[in-house]
Amino acid sequence: MSRFLPDNFDASKPLVLIAGKGTYPILLAERARSAGITIRLIELGGETSEKLIHSFPDRERSAVKVGQIGKLLKELKNFNAGYAVMAGQVTPGKLFRGLHPDLKAIRMLAGLNRKNAETIFGAIGDEIENVGVHLLDARVFMDEDLADEGVMVKGQEKIDPEHLAHGIEIARENARLDVGQGVVVSRGTVLAVEAFEGTNTMLERAGKFGAKNCLFIKLGKPKQDTRFDVPVFGHQTLQVMKEAGIGNAAMEPGSVLLLDKPSVTETAKSFGIGLSGLYF
Repeated sequence: MSRFLPDNFDASKPLVLIAGKGTYPILLAERARSAGITIRLIELGGETSEKLIHSFPDRERSAVKVGQIGKLLKELKNFNAGYAVMAGQVTPGKLFRGLHPDLKAIRMLAGLNRKNAETIFGAIGDEIENVGVHLLDARVFMDEDLADEGVMVKGQEKIDPEHLAHGIEIARENARLDVGQGVVVSRGTVLAVEAFEGTNTMLERAGKFGAKNCLFIKLGKPKQDTRFDVPVFGHQTLQVMKEAGIGNAAMEPGSVLLLDKPSVTETAKSFGIGLSGLYF
């Protein structure tokens, strides 16, 4: 069904999807259902798409606010979950504004020396595991959307090998420092690096310089916790690249998800944007 399932996966146990924004959780739910998996939904207030919510009967879904860790764990038990998977973005600003921590969350946050997306979601993942629910790799059932090695779409602009090597160097270091997973370079100049604001805001910022031969590079982090942190590339990112005048994207094959790949590659062709999978 998926190479990201554990060897001892028991398909008879319910899988609970903890869903954030976008098409990612929608696609994952569709793929899981097609594989015959019993799936339930926990929607995150103000994040999960209405399309996904309405695809589940009332008895097969519940809702929690971002930060209600105790309630999240209770709902997993109510669904008799054997497995859970996190998919979809949570609005970054909600880690600072709009968070609704319950007592469980307050205790969890108090135990963290650093409070960032990775440490917070990692701690949530550990809490899920501690109640006997196996938190799956977030790439589960998404195998067909992983970036391929080599040229996936030939763009209108040629990628200069030296400029590519420079961009890869910057992207690796940015990821190693846990700042972000994307950079934009132009002819040896770093236009923008991704940080907390996310990929699309970074691309918009890079486009304001009007530079030529812009290259967007996206990769995974060293020691990435793929239970909740998977780099993705989709239609919205393509649209932002087009508007920003960025003609090529290079991404790490087997690490970056293209949501959904056949449609994304067709759109890239129509935009004249090149997509390549390169080992970094």
